Amino acid sequence: MTLTLTLPVASGALAPYALRGTVPVKPRAGIAFNRIAYSAAHVVADPLAAVDPWLQAAVDWDATLDYRRHLWALGLGVAEAMDTAQRGMGLDWPTSLALIRRSLDAAKDVPGARVASGCGTDHLNLDDVKSIDDVIRGYEEQMAAIEALGGKLIVMASRALARVATSPADYERVYDRILSQARQPVLLHWLGDMFDPALAGYWGSHDIDAAMDTALGIIAAHPDKVDGIKISLLDKDKEIAMRRRLPAGVRMYTGDDFNYAELIAGDGQGSEPTHRQSDALLGIFDAIAPAASAALGELAQGHLDRFHAILGPTVPLSRHIFAAPTRFYKTGVVFMAWLNGHQSHFTMVGGQQSTRSLLHLAELFRLADAANLLEQPGLAVHRMKTLLAMHGLET
Repeated sequence: MTLTLTLPVASGALAPYALRGTVPVKPRAGIAFNRIAYSAAHVVADPLAAVDPWLQAAVDWDATLDYRRHLWALGLGVAEAMDTAQRGMGLDWPTSLALIRRSLDAAKDVPGARVASGCGTDHLNLDDVKSIDDVIRGYEEQMAAIEALGGKLIVMASRALARVATSPADYERVYDRILSQARQPVLLHWLGDMFDPALAGYWGSHDIDAAMDTALGIIAAHPDKVDGIKISLLDKDKEIAMRRRLPAGVRMYTGDDFNYAELIAGDGQGSEPTHRQSDALLGIFDAIAPAASAALGELAQGHLDRFHAILGPTVPLSRHIFAAPTRFYKTGVVFMAWLNGHQSHFTMVGGQQSTRSLLHLAELFRLADAANLLEQPGLAVHRMKTLLAMHGLET
């Protein structure tokens, strides 16, 4: 029987909608990927906690860790305590460290599970940060805490550094210090200002090419300490240009939630294998995990057409979830988890479920259906109708 419901459209009118997609393709078991793929994973809020959501983070630890086990079972790594987990938008450093500790502990029970953890300076009060030395001490504090747990670092872009740096040399000083101390190769993190306006001019320049030169110079000075760099600029040409200039063995982890399919597939050009394609560290992989896993499995077997057939239809959904204001994409990620039964409610740390409109979420529902990403269509329809009723649309 066809499932139907009434959804609002762009004009604000209501129109009937009949589901047309199928459930997600099931990944084939036992296939080793030929790309490293991290999903930046969301956190599940505790809706029953006695907190003020805008001021305090309350996490449902069981549901949050269950979702990480879901990602690991699909062959995806977990990029922990990143911006998808609302780092800096509801998730503070003490809660982030607790999340990292719990995730690393849970990973010990999953053979081959990958975890890399966000290391930043978000515990600092920006008004108290006066110098580059303050930024360095901030990074070192989080670095020591994560490495004490045995964690692999993702050195996150720093709002504090962007605020006090006056030149590319300030970035070079900070990253030279951090990389020289790292116990194992780290992932660097370049987040564009569309994701966080406070990071405008990162690497010491508003000119992307000049900023890229600075970042590449830092990597070239420490190639043995850099596993790779994740860039989220939503500009595939800039990513490809940087990818081809990386030192041998240093990976490009695409963070481009608009063009990930073609960037992961690669173009075959470049003197080094890592120049020819991107690995992945993506927030959208949280929302499309089964499709991402199935597509990566097909790519590993050389089935490029199947890879694109599975992943291609997810791109319009991703572009919608990450539409401007891009920093509010986390709402769409959590909405997908709720529709698909991975959590029992649609509430978020920091009350961030309110950052997107009903029209936005209705279009997200249609695009998820078109991409074959509704894992339990009946449940998804029921929950969408519940959301509509909460907005006064009981049809």
